[in-house]
Amino acid sequence: MKTINRIICSFLLACSCGLGTHAQENQTYILHTIEKGQSLYSISSMYGVSQADIVKLNPGSDEKIYIGHTLRIPRNGTNAQQETFHTIEAGETLYRLTVKYNVSAQAICDANPGLSAENFRIGQVVRIPAPDSSSETASQAQSGQSSTSSQTNIQGPVQSRCRDMHKVKRKETVYSISREYGITEAELIAANPELRGETKIKKGSFLCIPYPSTASASQATGQTKSAPSNYELFNESKKYTTKRIPTIKAAVILPFLGSGTSQSESARMVEYYEGFLMAVDSMKHRNTSIDLYTYNSGTDINSLNNILAKSEMKDMDIIFGPLYQSQITTLANFAQKNGIRLVIPFTSKDNTVFHNPSIYQINTPQSYLYSEVYDHFVRLFPNAHVIFVEASSGAKEKADFIKGLKEELRNRAIPTTTIKEDANMEEMKKVLRDDRVNMFIPTSGSNLVLIKILPQLTLLVRDNPESKIHLFGYPEWQTYTKDHLEAFFELDTYFYSSFYTNDLLPAAKDFTKNYRRWFGKDMDERYPKYGMLGFDTGYFFLKGLAYYGNELEDNLPNMKVVPIQTGFKFQRVNNWGGFINKKIFFVRFTKNYELIKLDFD
Repeated sequence: MKTINRIICSFLLACSCGLGTHAQENQTYILHTIEKGQSLYSISSMYGVSQADIVKLNPGSDEKIYIGHTLRIPRNGTNAQQETFHTIEAGETLYRLTVKYNVSAQAICDANPGLSAENFRIGQVVRIPAPDSSSETASQAQSGQSSTSSQTNIQGPVQSRCRDMHKVKRKETVYSISREYGITEAELIAANPELRGETKIKKGSFLCIPYPSTASASQATGQTKSAPSNYELFNESKKYTTKRIPTIKAAVILPFLGSGTSQSESARMVEYYEGFLMAVDSMKHRNTSIDLYTYNSGTDINSLNNILAKSEMKDMDIIFGPLYQSQITTLANFAQKNGIRLVIPFTSKDNTVFHNPSIYQINTPQSYLYSEVYDHFVRLFPNAHVIFVEASSGAKEKADFIKGLKEELRNRAIPTTTIKEDANMEEMKKVLRDDRVNMFIPTSGSNLVLIKILPQLTLLVRDNPESKIHLFGYPEWQTYTKDHLEAFFELDTYFYSSFYTNDLLPAAKDFTKNYRRWFGKDMDERYPKYGMLGFDTGYFFLKGLAYYGNELEDNLPNMKVVPIQTGFKFQRVNNWGGFINKKIFFVRFTKNYELIKLDFD
């Protein structure tokens, strides 16, 4: 008897656990497959949940997450009333999602500008907008209840209700509209009797979109309904917009002066704008018509709101700015609401790009930047022996980079060694390997560390000419080049950066000469040079809008622009977010006294 009781208890426990797991999977979390460059911070920003809540469902994810692994993302109770997220499963199509969530294909496509028939695949996460809450039938359809279920004593037919109202666009037909909403032509005509016998539908008129009938009802009328393909629905959901922009309307919103803006910041904003003006001039020489609007944003939200209240702002095609992170959310919301592209040239730490499709973020977020560096490093040096030079100060700022690099090297079976920054030449010699390329990487990017280690490394290279020795470092080393140029060449040095220019190249020389001629001064020698940054960002986007107009986003891979300083390689962070710039260069100082910029596609 005891044995039987134990079996029954075990069975009950197994059933309750199974039910709990099923409920959790379908109600409390979604599945996210980790992609290259994503961090716990970026993933939490995408879904509007806290990192702590993700860690609760995924123990250990605060220590390490892996590309290709799946995370459980808790559903946000507040957002769930307005929208939800869906992980595409095997066999699912866009049409199936429209039926499951009772929303149109157009609404799903609008909520996911990065989604297409080509990337609609298993594991992709799609943002699902809420159905029309004003429709009583919509909620009934989702719960599977009839309007007569609560009042069984009332007999008679249930009146048909519209699940959506569709505004007819140019060239749309009964066939295309019925396919978009997953209904038959007969169902659409039945809900809109005025369509009977009509060959054309008047643009701008509104149509009632009924709920799909049951399969038995379709068979009774002799109709067989075949589900439209992804390609059909995505093509029909493309918005009809004018490709060409006759006159590009661009706004620059930056803190040029005023209380709260430091003199240094103001000077750099002016330099950025001056470079931007040179880009506008270059495009006008290409017969591109541009209306440029320039505003001083100040430092607070009120000054920004005063600018956004101006009547012309809603008509902009593109906005460049702001500088201060505190103003980004307000400006980004305005841009998204009005369908305006927003280029953020400076900060890399704002998370708005993860859920706002209007944003282009020039400065790469740290996790994506580091991921690109690791990838290029191991491809360029698969036979490396990495020697970390442990710095006594300044290492905190590079701690995440070093931690991630060590993990990547360990995964690729690339050997590593660690030495102290005060190691002498003999101690350095002991760790060299003859069978591999010896890459010295300090754990700090500060100039003080370079001052300490360069003399000993130089002696090491001179004393071991047969050994393959390199020094690898950081973007800020551009600032120290003049102090250590000879040592950089002798050590065959590399550093990574998302911006770089060789002042001796013709393009850089010509730009510097023209800048001096235009403004009667030289650019600030700090890196990046803001004059060049202003020119590069202005020229890239103005040329893109001039060539591709409102189809710019579909043609970003086709953009052929050779920048002076800043590289561009834009990628959407997810199906519903904006674009980040993932362009990375390696700069090499060769023993032959050549400066080479290694450009990775």
